[in-house]
Amino acid sequence: MATGWASSIAARIAAKSRWLIASILAVTAAILLLAGRSAICPCGRIRLWWGAVQSEENSQQLTDWYSFSHVIHGFLFYAVGWFILRHWPRRARLVVAALFESGWEILENSPLIIDRYRAVTMAFGYRGDSVLNSLSDIACMMLGFVAARWLPVRATVSIAIVFELLTLAVIRDNLTLNILMLVHPVDAIRLWQAAG
Repeated sequence: MATGWASSIAARIAAKSRWLIASILAVTAAILLLAGRSAICPCGRIRLWWGAVQSEENSQQLTDWYSFSHVIHGFLFYAVGWFILRHWPRRARLVVAALFESGWEILENSPLIIDRYRAVTMAFGYRGDSVLNSLSDIACMMLGFVAARWLPVRATVSIAIVFELLTLAVIRDNLTLNILMLVHPVDAIRLWQAAG
């Protein structure tokens, strides 16, 4: 009985997935704006890409080096959804992933996490994301989710490894180090990152 009920809910979510995702994005943007986040880069320009990590425009433009991490989020959400919600339609799992990613974007832009980033990671002058960047991060996650659906597992894992190694080589940071430094900072890593 519970399985039938859950399947019915999943089917309803899947049927309204576009509307639900649009609503999640709109609510996320509204929450971030109400929390004082800037809609776009305070510089007044909108750029497709910004590659200078230690700069005022990092995490303010549409995409940056951390966009690769959000694509990996999508890979991971697809895998977790497949294991936990395997019988749910993919569209319903994408809605759940968008909800979690949106929750992360709201939390990431709270004073608690912004201050934590400044204290223990290489993001010394981090001020949080613009709303534009946060919405783009969610879109990058959805791109990763959809790619994981179509790509063979081996290809998805290989792309994730390439993204992690690329960002490690170029900016001395990646998703793995970001999580490690937020949860359990290592001074040697922080000093190595700062030397870059």
